Amino acid sequence: MTNAVRTVASVGVAAVACMAAQAHAATVARENFGALADGTKVEAVVLSNAHGMRVRVLALGAGLQYVAVPDRDGKSENIALGYADAAKYREKPQFFGVTVGRYANRIAGGRFVLDGKTYQLPLNDGENSLHGGPRGLDKVLWTIGEVKQDADTASVQFTYTSPDGEMGYPGTLHLAAIYTLDERNRLSIEYRATTDKPTIVNLTNHAYWNLSGEGSSSVMDERLTIPADSYLPTDKGSIPTGEFKSVAGTAFDFREAKPIGRDIRAAGEPQLVLAKGYDHNWVISREAAKAPRMVARVEDPKSGRVLTLLSAQPGLQFYSGNFLDATTVGTGGHPYRQGDAFVLEPQLFPDTPNQPAFGSARLDPGKEYRHLMVYEFSTTAAPQSR
Repeated sequence: MTNAVRTVASVGVAAVACMAAQAHAATVARENFGALADGTKVEAVVLSNAHGMRVRVLALGAGLQYVAVPDRDGKSENIALGYADAAKYREKPQFFGVTVGRYANRIAGGRFVLDGKTYQLPLNDGENSLHGGPRGLDKVLWTIGEVKQDADTASVQFTYTSPDGEMGYPGTLHLAAIYTLDERNRLSIEYRATTDKPTIVNLTNHAYWNLSGEGSSSVMDERLTIPADSYLPTDKGSIPTGEFKSVAGTAFDFREAKPIGRDIRAAGEPQLVLAKGYDHNWVISREAAKAPRMVARVEDPKSGRVLTLLSAQPGLQFYSGNFLDATTVGTGGHPYRQGDAFVLEPQLFPDTPNQPAFGSARLDPGKEYRHLMVYEFSTTAAPQSR
C-alpha cells in the first residue's frame, strides 16, 4: 500500500470514527414553549442523549416539563408530570418540576429572625410560608444562559436575580440552575446562589415522577428506599414539631425497599392522617454531607425503570401525591389523580431558620450556596415467572 493510499485510508477511518462519535453525542436545542396569559413568551431547552433520554426544561420556573426515559425494553416514555401549556403553570400552579425557593418547604408563620431583625414573609399555605411565597422562584421567568454540548453531555444554565426584599427575603440573591444530561442516563441539577447581605437559602426541585409513565396509573406499587433512621413528625400545619423520630416499626420505615402504598393507610398512624399520606422530611443525616450520596431509590416493577437520587443535603421531603384530585390534565391528556406521582426533594429541614437544632440556612456575602442533585436512571430485568 502506498503512503497516499495509507493516508486516504487513515482519513477514512478517522472520518467514520468521528461520525460514530457524533451519532452518540448528547445534544441540546432551544425551542419556543408558548406564552403566558399576558403574552410573555416562554422558551425551553431540550437535552437529549443517544440512549433514548430527552429532557425539556422551561425558562419559567427553571423547571422540568418533560423527561423521557427508556424502560427495560428500550421504549422511552415521559415519566415527569407537567403541563402542555405554559400559561397553566401560573393559572393553576402545582410546582410541577419547578425550582422552589428562596426557601423550599415551609417556614412557620412566615417569620424568621436574622441578626436580631425579624422578617415577615407572605403566607401562602394557611398560617405558613411555602416554597418562597406566592411568587417564588417557580413563577418567575429565568434567563437562559450558557448552552453547551459535547460527546458526553448536554447542559443549560438558567439565571435569575432576586432583588432585596422580594417575597420578604433580605439580600439581592444571584441564582443559577444548571441542568446537565449525560450519556450514562444521568440528569443533574446544580443550584448556586450568592448574596450581598445575610439571608437564608434552601433550593430544590419539585419534580413529580411516575416511572410507569406520566398519567398512566398509580405509583403505589413502585418500590421506594430511603436510607434514613428517623423522620420529622409535623403539626397540623405541616411544621416539624422538633422531634427526630425513629422510623423503626412505623409506616415511615423505607430502609428496605417496599411499595409506596403498602403502609400508607396504616391504622393508628396520626401523621398519615394529618398529611393524607406521606408529606414529611426524612433525616438522611443531621448535617450536610461532603459529597452527594444516595438519598432515595425507586423501582417500578412494571416498566423496569429505576430512579436513584443523590444529594449532599441532610433532609429529603417525600410526598406521595396526596392532593392530586383529577382536576388537572397533564401533558399526555390524562387527569392526575391522588397517588399518581411521587415527589422527592433533597433539602435542608423545613422551618430550619426557627429551629436551632436543625442547623442553619444562613448565607453570607462572600459565600456561595451550592446544591447538586443527580438523578440516575437505569432498568431492572423482568421478574422470572414460576
